[in-house]
Amino acid sequence: MSADRIASAVTRIEAAMARIDAARGALGEGEGKAANSSARVVELVNVHEKLREQVAESLRELDALLATLEE
Repeated sequence: MSADRIASAVTRIEAAMARIDAARGALGEGEGKAANSSARVVELVNVHEKLREQVAESLRELDALLATLEE
């Protein structure tokens, strides 16, 4: 069961990384559109912060799982 939780955490981290890449790509496409750029930047900052929190939580879960495996 621990292996399943680790695999799940890794999957969530990979999904978060994919979302970060997609957001970065969207930012590159949106350059040159000054009217929407400020709103888009604020949106991306919010998305980035949410993803950071999710990744941090996943890493905490991985640390806890590794600690239990070491016992």
